[in-house]
Amino acid sequence: MRARLFRGALIAVALGFLALFLVMPLVTVFVQALEMGTGVYWAAVTESEALRAVGLTLTVAALAVPLNTMFGIAAAWAIARFTFPGRQLLITLIDLPFAVSPVISGLVFVLLFGAQGLFGDWLAGHDIKIIFALPGMVLATMFVSVPFVARELIPVMEEQGASAEEAAIALGASGWQMFRRVTLPSISWGLVHGVVLLTARAVGEFGAVSVVSGHIRGETTTAPLHVEILYNEYQFAGAFAVASILALFALVSLAAKRTIEWRIAHPR
Repeated sequence: MRARLFRGALIAVALGFLALFLVMPLVTVFVQALEMGTGVYWAAVTESEALRAVGLTLTVAALAVPLNTMFGIAAAWAIARFTFPGRQLLITLIDLPFAVSPVISGLVFVLLFGAQGLFGDWLAGHDIKIIFALPGMVLATMFVSVPFVARELIPVMEEQGASAEEAAIALGASGWQMFRRVTLPSISWGLVHGVVLLTARAVGEFGAVSVVSGHIRGETTTAPLHVEILYNEYQFAGAFAVASILALFALVSLAAKRTIEWRIAHPR
């Protein structure tokens, strides 16, 4: 009886915590977004600056996600299949973005590539602009989202082992054939899971991008930055309307994550 009561209390506390700190804020976003009617909502999300901000967000994600995916696959393969000097250091570096504030990482890029940064004179001499431009925003987004694919694939590949890949090589397959026909199918669900998390992180990034973007309105403002600008200008309906788009994307990402987890747990 006591065990049942204790279990019920724990479940109630967990559900109450989630309702208070997750469900209620999410519901509030949509309530505030639609408070002044669907006409105001539609005008806010189709306004030119909002569309440019969403478009820039998708552009940054479209560049950062494939690059981080390729790195994640390569890093996971190296860590799971080989023993080499610096292996533990590589694992630590992959986890570094989890420990470093995004604002600090953005500041590091400014100190490296800004006008007064380490490479600032060389970049200016070659007319290359990184900070306060798209390249800097992509670099900052890549830094904060780099662990997701590698961290999903490393345990999967370690558990599977290399016997199937070694057999493919022994039968005459090339490295690319082995990867495409043996490795990739075996890690496909883990890879998709990592890419979903990576994409969600890239789309929602605020801190690092805020530092390197310069907040140039209509040029270097992503959707999260646009929400901040609207809110600071007391345009609450527009801020919550754009925020609702990001919330919808987060919900879709969560649904995709749960679907993938179910497919992994219930393979055909």
